[in-house]
Amino acid sequence: MEMIFATTNAGKTLEVKKMLGNVSLLTMKEAGINIDIEENGKTFEENALIKARTVSKLSGKIAIADDSGLEIDYLNKEPGVHSARFMGHDTPYSIKNAKILEMLKGVPEEKRTARFVSAVAVVFPSGREFVERGTIEGSIGTEIKGKNGFGYDPIFYVSELKKYSAELSLEEKNKISHRGKAVAKIKKKIEEIEK
Repeated sequence: MEMIFATTNAGKTLEVKKMLGNVSLLTMKEAGINIDIEENGKTFEENALIKARTVSKLSGKIAIADDSGLEIDYLNKEPGVHSARFMGHDTPYSIKNAKILEMLKGVPEEKRTARFVSAVAVVFPSGREFVERGTIEGSIGTEIKGKNGFGYDPIFYVSELKKYSAELSLEEKNKISHRGKAVAKIKKKIEEIEK
């Protein structure tokens, strides 16, 4: 099965390719699609569907899309659906991460709870579609730590593993990650369709 992944994020593409296994996953660039999709949904699910529907319609193929982000309880679940656009789309994550640590300066550990959320949508040319959500609970650490991962991984502390997300190997991360959980549910649905 061939799918087009509605993203320009190389880190996400690498993760999802590994999770889907025997699915041939093309990036938008590889499929010759060069558009900027406006993500104006109010939820992760709405944004994932907007992206997958757009790419499926343009390509006539099955499209998969992920919308994910970081919810910080102390900041009223911000940056949330605006995670990628927080402080501007082109602002490096090193600056975004430093800003979040600054916003939480002096906030006690028990009030730094946060989660990564991922909604993954699949849209078929026939119009059939489904979307699944995965989350991983943790907290915002007090420093930037780790060299792996991308985005907000260096400030997200995974309590169950006693490590920052950016300290996890790709294999460790995929087993517990928000995206890993959502993609596992999607993979199951695809396998049921293929039977």
